[in-house]
Amino acid sequence: MRPTGKLHLGNYMGALANWVKLQDQYECYFFIADLHALTTDYADTSGIAPNTMEVALDFLGAGLDPEKCTIFVQSKVKEHYELPLFLGMITPLGWLERVPSYKEMQDNLATKDLTTYGFLGYPVLMAADILLYQPNFVPVGQDQQAHVEITREIARRFNQFYKPADPKAHEVLPEPKVLLTPSPKLPGTDGRKMSKSYGNTVMLTDPEPEVRKKLKSMVTDPARVRRTDPGDPNKCPVGDLHKVFSSPETLAKVYDGCRSAGIGCIECKGWAADALVQVLAPIQERRAGFTEARVNEILHSGNQRASARAGQTMRQVHAAMKMPMAAGE
Repeated sequence: MRPTGKLHLGNYMGALANWVKLQDQYECYFFIADLHALTTDYADTSGIAPNTMEVALDFLGAGLDPEKCTIFVQSKVKEHYELPLFLGMITPLGWLERVPSYKEMQDNLATKDLTTYGFLGYPVLMAADILLYQPNFVPVGQDQQAHVEITREIARRFNQFYKPADPKAHEVLPEPKVLLTPSPKLPGTDGRKMSKSYGNTVMLTDPEPEVRKKLKSMVTDPARVRRTDPGDPNKCPVGDLHKVFSSPETLAKVYDGCRSAGIGCIECKGWAADALVQVLAPIQERRAGFTEARVNEILHSGNQRASARAGQTMRQVHAAMKMPMAAGE
């Protein structure tokens, strides 16, 4: 995740909650993508370091365990600078220009000059981030499959040009598979996708009064103009929150009460806030248990582990490209 600020509920449900489960099933690497933050925030880098700490705290609060997985900072592992240079040499320009999010992000961030080499080339950096660890799987939601596909194409092209030093060995950069992870629809307070750029988020660090305040102003089914008008939870952003977070019993009360106008939107929002607070409370409690010094220790250890693993891959890359590393490196 890019360190653009504290994480919100959409980040948690879209990725973090799944990562916590995956750390018990796989050897996992989770990193804070501070180099990727430079692709759009290169003009003002003052927030990257403090935001890196905030994201690390959110990782740990959500339940990532440094004893079960590797948590690190992208820029602290030098291999994340080296492999993109090699991959950039073989990646056709047309591949980068057709990445779906390339034009989309330029449109969404129209106030920023994104006509840069770094922004165009971010899929190469992303491919290197993945391929350095020679993974079997990349956990993504359905809407992110295209990002993994260009990584597979770059790996395929590398392997066509460069063969392992040992002819019996596997390809140097195996093509990773997509590991589809459930990513429920999570609306923000204005009904659009929850996003910091829309200012419609519930943050993982929001205290209970703030959560309740935000939900009170949340948009609802437009058919419910008056308290006596029946509504449809399937057409209501608050209903979408209930589907993700509320118990079956509460959900049944929401459907019955909304469709019959037996409950008002304020009461319904209060139930949704109850459910959100139950999710956020243990995250905030865990988060509060980590000092900045302890987080720095965890990241330092993770940086070392990630560097050791990435270094193995780079030695194979150098050998395959017939550019052997100097002795002792």
